Amino acid sequence: MTPGDTPTRFVRAYSDDAMEHHAREGLVAAHEAEANRLLRGLPLAAYDRMLVELRPARLDYKKVLVEPDVPIRDVYFVRDGVASVVAVGQEGGPIEVAAVGPEGFVGLPVLLGDRRMAQRVLVQVEGDAWRMSADAFRRLVDEMPAVRQRFERYAQFYMEQVSQSVACNRLHTLEERCARWLLVTDDRVAAQHFELTHEFMAQMLGVRRAGVTVALGVLQREGMVRASRGRVTVLDRERLEAASCDCYQITRAAQERLLG
Repeated sequence: MTPGDTPTRFVRAYSDDAMEHHAREGLVAAHEAEANRLLRGLPLAAYDRMLVELRPARLDYKKVLVEPDVPIRDVYFVRDGVASVVAVGQEGGPIEVAAVGPEGFVGLPVLLGDRRMAQRVLVQVEGDAWRMSADAFRRLVDEMPAVRQRFERYAQFYMEQVSQSVACNRLHTLEERCARWLLVTDDRVAAQHFELTHEFMAQMLGVRRAGVTVALGVLQREGMVRASRGRVTVLDRERLEAASCDCYQITRAAQERLLG
């Protein structure tokens, strides 16, 4: 302590240092525990700046996050649960073209300089997310090259996922597609089971409910899954992966390559 220091000033300086140290420890812990893998992959300083703008949001089952051709007001970083990107308005009814879980975020057009998308995004499996205004997201992306680079890699993965989904819907049997869809959903859900009705699954796959019932029945009789009262549990992932088409492994490899 210098001659000009008082005990009060010394204690205040010590307290400020201690508070700063504890705040940094808290930030590091939050970063390491972050459930959204896209955010967790950011540098700590970038995560800190993003965290200021993030607000918790509940993802209720079938909640619509984005409507077609309506300006996107918020982006969502999924922490637990799954959102489905669904093509609507075409002949034959709606069909899922992509899914978003804790590996990504909802609101990709904002990253690319737009505020609208042609698809509807709704919650497939309920959970939680971070919500950020589209304006704040765009500003942070413009200010931080590390954030933009990370999110652009996600955009590449998203486009590869959509392309593979289109090919899968055209080339593979309903049973194979059903197995792939269950694996993709299971990957994104932390719980041992997830809520899922035959009707909703039929809409996501673009088929009739009866077809989903038959396909799920085959997988269940083989002991790969258990489906009862709108709840699905994956019992044997190895056999379910064998029953799926190659699209699952192709998409998963793309995710590992681009996002880690």
